[in-house]
Amino acid sequence: MSDSNPCPECNGMFAYPLDALLICPECGHEWNPEEEPQGLVVLDVNGNTLQDGDSVTVIKSLPVKGAPKPIKPGTKVSRIKLVEGDHNISCKVDGFGSMMLKSEFVKKA
Repeated sequence: MSDSNPCPECNGMFAYPLDALLICPECGHEWNPEEEPQGLVVLDVNGNTLQDGDSVTVIKSLPVKGAPKPIKPGTKVSRIKLVEGDHNISCKVDGFGSMMLKSEFVKKA
């Protein structure tokens, strides 16, 4: 058992070594303790890596449910926050409020 290497998936403390890997018996996750965890990597439409706090520009007209007009291309959004999921950018858009955007419809400003 490895007390110093909890499972990165479930934080289980009962990981055991198998060759160069550690295996968690609680969730079945396997990982190499020598490699650094990558974390959340989000890319814009051009392949640039986005980070929390970046500014992005919308590249496509995006319809918004319940709003009379879409978000227009060229709209700049500041101070984004990256989250897990399909819509992986949490932000506030002027005139629309808080919403989630897909990274495939924005480019880094």
